[in-house]
Amino acid sequence: MGADAVVVGSGPNGLMAAVMLARAGREVLLLEAAERFGGGLRSGELTLPGRVHDLGATVMAMALASPAFRALDLKGVEFAHPPVAAAHPLDGRPAVLVHRDVRRTAAGLGRDRAAWLATVGAAVRAGLPLVELLLKPLGPWPARPRVFAQAARFGLAAALPATTFAGGAFRTVEARALLAGMSAHSMLDLRSPISAGYGLLLAVLAHLVGWPVVRGGSQVLADALVAELRSLGGQAVSGHRVRRLAELDAPIVVLDVTPRQLLAMADLPDGYRRRLERFRYGPGVFKLDWALDGPVPWRDPAVASAGTVHLGGTLEEIALSEAETTAGRVSPRPYVLLVQPYAADPTRGGHTLYAYCHVPNGSAADMTDAIEAQIERYAPGFRDRVLARHAMGPAALEADNPNLVGGDLGGGLASLTQFVRRPVWSPAPWRTPLPGVFLCSSSTPPGPSVHGMGGWQAARLALRGH
Repeated sequence: MGADAVVVGSGPNGLMAAVMLARAGREVLLLEAAERFGGGLRSGELTLPGRVHDLGATVMAMALASPAFRALDLKGVEFAHPPVAAAHPLDGRPAVLVHRDVRRTAAGLGRDRAAWLATVGAAVRAGLPLVELLLKPLGPWPARPRVFAQAARFGLAAALPATTFAGGAFRTVEARALLAGMSAHSMLDLRSPISAGYGLLLAVLAHLVGWPVVRGGSQVLADALVAELRSLGGQAVSGHRVRRLAELDAPIVVLDVTPRQLLAMADLPDGYRRRLERFRYGPGVFKLDWALDGPVPWRDPAVASAGTVHLGGTLEEIALSEAETTAGRVSPRPYVLLVQPYAADPTRGGHTLYAYCHVPNGSAADMTDAIEAQIERYAPGFRDRVLARHAMGPAALEADNPNLVGGDLGGGLASLTQFVRRPVWSPAPWRTPLPGVFLCSSSTPPGPSVHGMGGWQAARLALRGH
């Protein structure tokens, strides 16, 4: 199986690495264990014939912000934006809406208008250079004092727990809940350091680039990357599982796998092996997909225009739910992250919907009733719209994609420790001690989401050395 470079795994990072290596003139072989390419970018008919559901990632803010994806300039991929990026319903109050316009969003926060503009708005004014700095945590940088000063100010707020930041920066129930819903994407206890940073970054991205979906499903993006690789002379083979690195014959090997898979695939030096064995995975998720006979009947009609909806109520309620998960317990009223793709993309065969809640890693709990109860709380009569549903808990998610260890969508706990040591502390954590072997999954910086930066960094290191 000779090639200049072999990439194992076709998630967004593996695909990015393969395309970069091929663009640099290397003969690339991409190997994927599943029958379809894409990893977390796959789509399929999970409920009814003709209904397109995303098996993993749906909302693509990071893809638009990522310098790696922007440099690719892929053909045939259209990002569709909903009228409202995100909504956060509340009991007895109008829903909080996140618009592309930061001032319009701030105006909906009443007394916290100025506070939103001073925190999130300041980072929005810094623009994509700030986001690029956050996505490229290591490596040489040109002298950009203004960007570094802005990053330092952002970092001071981002380092805080979400509960601390929201409680100190905002006075209204609406703004505090909004920040909590954003921060809970991290799957951290919201009392943990840096949980605020995840929420702030997502809010900034909503204003800078939006929270779009890929028209036709996330699989379209994966297929476009595979097509680009093949157009450059690379090979892409699905249905081929690599169990041991000894099976591969190439001077460059890039692995889109988590530390657990790498430990099983390779004979590693003792010190590096011990460090990988200490890598921690985060909570899992329980995911539901539905085919509906019409749009979700939200109590506040404005929520129907949102692509993403955060369900869970106030800051205090969401913080309690995430604390329960972190403690290894199932929350009876979980924070629910819901996406209604039809708000932006009418090409998916009807009203499809997905949502998930966080559960302890590897949990066998069936969260169907708890998730649907949270939807009914803000959309009475929702269950009457359901034509079919499809559920996947942590075991099913990991069986479908081995990188989702215990149902962990993030490739590892997003804690402060693993923010700086992901998966090990190193100035170049994408490089393994094995000659020519690199790691590029979301278990490497800058972590989860569809940005391709792990693959970008791993390919860059590989090209420097070969």
